[in-house]
Amino acid sequence: MKNDQMFNAHHSPVGAFSSFTLGYPGPSGGFGCELGKPADQHIFIGYESASERGVFNTFPFYEESSDAEEDFVLEDQGDHLEKAKLRCIETSEIEREFTPCIDRWAHNEFEFTIFSPTHAIPNPATASEEAMKTVLIPAVFAQLRLDNRKGDHDRRIFFGFQPSNFQAHIRENWNLCSKGIRSLCVGRDYGVASNAEGSNTAIHFTADTILGEPDRDRFHFGNGTIGLLDAVVPKGEIVTIPLVMAFHRSGLVTSGIECSYYYNRFFPNLDSVILHGLEHFESYRASAQTENEKWHRETLTDSQRFHIAHSIRSYYGSTQLLDRAGEPMWVVNEGEYRMINTLDLTIDQLFFEMKQNPWTTRNVLEHYLELYSYRDQVFSPGEPDAYHPGGLSFSHDMGVANCFTPQGESCYEISGLKGCFSYMTHEELVNWLCCALVYLEQTGDEAWAHQYLQTFKDLFESLCNRDHSDSEQRNGIMGMDSSRTKGGAEITTYDSLDPSLGRSRGNCYLATKTWSVYLGLEKLFRKYGNNDDADLCLSQSTRIMKTLLGAVREDGSLPSSIEPGAETSILPVIEGLVYAWFNGRKDVFEPSSGYVEFISMMRVHLEQVLKPGCCMFDDGSWRLTTGNTNSWLSKIYLCQFVARELLAFPENHPAMKSDEAHENWLKSPSNAYWAWGDQFYAGELKGSRYYPRGVTSVLWLDEKQHC
Repeated sequence: MKNDQMFNAHHSPVGAFSSFTLGYPGPSGGFGCELGKPADQHIFIGYESASERGVFNTFPFYEESSDAEEDFVLEDQGDHLEKAKLRCIETSEIEREFTPCIDRWAHNEFEFTIFSPTHAIPNPATASEEAMKTVLIPAVFAQLRLDNRKGDHDRRIFFGFQPSNFQAHIRENWNLCSKGIRSLCVGRDYGVASNAEGSNTAIHFTADTILGEPDRDRFHFGNGTIGLLDAVVPKGEIVTIPLVMAFHRSGLVTSGIECSYYYNRFFPNLDSVILHGLEHFESYRASAQTENEKWHRETLTDSQRFHIAHSIRSYYGSTQLLDRAGEPMWVVNEGEYRMINTLDLTIDQLFFEMKQNPWTTRNVLEHYLELYSYRDQVFSPGEPDAYHPGGLSFSHDMGVANCFTPQGESCYEISGLKGCFSYMTHEELVNWLCCALVYLEQTGDEAWAHQYLQTFKDLFESLCNRDHSDSEQRNGIMGMDSSRTKGGAEITTYDSLDPSLGRSRGNCYLATKTWSVYLGLEKLFRKYGNNDDADLCLSQSTRIMKTLLGAVREDGSLPSSIEPGAETSILPVIEGLVYAWFNGRKDVFEPSSGYVEFISMMRVHLEQVLKPGCCMFDDGSWRLTTGNTNSWLSKIYLCQFVARELLAFPENHPAMKSDEAHENWLKSPSNAYWAWGDQFYAGELKGSRYYPRGVTSVLWLDEKQHC
């Protein structure tokens, strides 16, 4: 294995906000529940050498540490246990197979494989209990396998771990032992178990002590800090040991809005998860292989397959299906930041959820309307004390770290600012509408459209008011800030970048997203006979088109903003086109449409900025703005789709070969600990780590002209 294959990756249940993270050398993975980072546990996986009895080859997911027994036993007591020899396998000798649902490590005749099915979640309103139970089991599945047909002696294989928190003691579950199941659990929260005949568990201070001692009954030791589950593979045989890695949290797990995990309806405790997982192990293992095929296209490059697999895994590690007073509440936590349903991530995860379980998008949108919407006023930056009608919009998020914020408030936004942590009122309004319009187009949910038709009208009015308070002075683009900023200025989702992308007012990136919203609303209103508002939507989309066409620079590119002094160039001007494509307005991309000049302008802009020294780094990787080296992979994935599928950017362009460079970002030793990450400064991961947003990569599966 090349050293660049040693990267952490999530292995996560659906909706359990848990992860067994593994892949980066040292104590840098393991069982994590509701964490914003890897658990930093020592993980012991290995097998006994074929040529040397008592010598065990181990994968490099631990570090040697002092024997805690020495803190209790004096040297002259002479009561020392025999120890085996652990030999850490060189990374160059390991083979790794990495796909969306299967992660396999192999060395010689030994294999360790983790299975993580990416089940779509049925709609709880219509699904059977059995269907929900199958999908929502808070567990992932693994197996140890050793081919000892050429061996001349019996050999042992093992899996074990040492929690990073020494107050979290490992226990053997004797209730399960009576059912023929051997397990190692930490409290009632997580554990690993097997029902393989002949498997054993042991707990002590060091792995080499456990493996070196022939009398296994000596190690049912509650004070031990390391637990191993092992089995003997007789000479001449192949043995496969199934493992269930289970998670569980019972009772209320959130505050502000009190929720429990939805899976508690089917799994009341950790034991029930383990029992069900082992009973249906073969089914889950098979479904992982089946699910893998869903994310495969022959036309994808190896690098593209890597990006898709890695980002899907990281997405599931942040998911949480909660039970709110008997009703489902879908949450995607924001990676290391753990913010709840950040709306400017919801819009990027939209494409994945529309493929998997569209009802979750509707669920989030409805909770935003019910709990995290508000009405404000707006003001012009030149008249901060002169307020005008604003309207309905939404908060940036619903809270953080399992703590829901008060209604209409986020944990992120602060008034009086003009940069990071300011309000995102206009963008979140646009984001909600983008998600809702795509949801309606892709599902045909007319009942939902009828239910919220007045809401769409209110949001349309709010959007227009943020252009200009005087309808005669409107140009389609945001020109008014929310009163919630209290004299500050609104920002976009690109909060940590310079004002070229971070400032909302006059922003060309935000203008293109708004253009797509007006087009979608026009179609919606006409469908339901509201032609007056449809005509106004058409007028607003036309205004945006004319405003941006009028802002084109001599080289054919657009500035970052229509406001004076905008000198930088930005890639995400093209980003917003994707929402028109998916909300039912593919017609505007036709050569005969009234927007042909607008689309042509976007193509020319892309040609001008996607060059080395502009929005490309020297290695061919993409950058979002010339004003900053901070680039976000999730947005690059999205813009790649727009470039290839919507703007027919030539495949032989050097920028179209960037996937391997972006793969190198993620696999760099300085970045690989964090699994999938989003925010890179010239290739160095600086933020948005352990992150779910990268599932924009699944858009590549929709590139029909390449499939």
